[in-house]
Amino acid sequence: MYVLVDLNYIKNILTKDFHCFTDRGFFHNEKDDPISNHIFLMSDFSRVGGDCVKDQPTNIKDTMSSFTMDVIGSCVFGLNLDIFNYENSPFRFFGKKMFTSTPFTIGKRIFCTIFPDLAISLGMCAIPKDVSEFFMGVVKDTMKYRELNNYSRPDFIQLLIDLKNSGDALTIEEIAAQCFVFFLAGFDTSATTQTFTLYELAKNQDIQESLREEICIVLSHHDDRLTYEAIKDLTYMDQVVAESLRKYPPKAYLLRKCTTDYKIPDSDITIEKDVGVVVPVLGIHHDREYYPKI
Repeated sequence: MYVLVDLNYIKNILTKDFHCFTDRGFFHNEKDDPISNHIFLMSDFSRVGGDCVKDQPTNIKDTMSSFTMDVIGSCVFGLNLDIFNYENSPFRFFGKKMFTSTPFTIGKRIFCTIFPDLAISLGMCAIPKDVSEFFMGVVKDTMKYRELNNYSRPDFIQLLIDLKNSGDALTIEEIAAQCFVFFLAGFDTSATTQTFTLYELAKNQDIQESLREEICIVLSHHDDRLTYEAIKDLTYMDQVVAESLRKYPPKAYLLRKCTTDYKIPDSDITIEKDVGVVVPVLGIHHDREYYPKI
């Protein structure tokens, strides 16, 4: 692995010269585990109920996860999941399962990363079978319902259905894989960011009061309606969330795989084809060279 620490090199590899690093370098098995063949991995391109009582602890991560699941479920699948009132929701169960690690799953993940070809030949899967079957079923049922009832809705799955019907060679498995990763990556990363933001606001009362004041002022200028335009005017809110993301990035590192021999500009270093590249996001975010005031 080539570990990047120079910001200019990182910028080149992630943007300008991205065509040389289109592979993520993560294990996926398209043949035996089709739902793992989503854009994040592919190569080549608890219930909340009742009134909150003062001093009673609340599982904020669970609350935020329920909220983001509801939002993503609507935007991706066009479904009203109602996670807050449905404690046994399969979306809640399988969503959490994907982020629950055991010694076995960790060992399996390491094995697949080190020996991807062998893992594929053994038919190993990146996604648990029951999770894969659930999301595949949701996508198939949604597509079947919309086609039989001539129903359309402005959401992510409809965009993929329209692409499929327009002649693009999209399979049901490929559609399911993209919906799966949008749901998975959307709800947990957003919930994690919101949780840490609330944590920091609880620790820093002065910042909390300043943010609250901004929200009240901005809403008063927009008839007390939380519109898209109102959110754009919340500049201090944007700074608060950005600082939370700096301190607690949902992903501690980024991984890329070099697809062709690549000479780093203004250096004698060449990253050879198939060599992995790591961007240490958490390390950079806590480096005083770039953030001297932390």
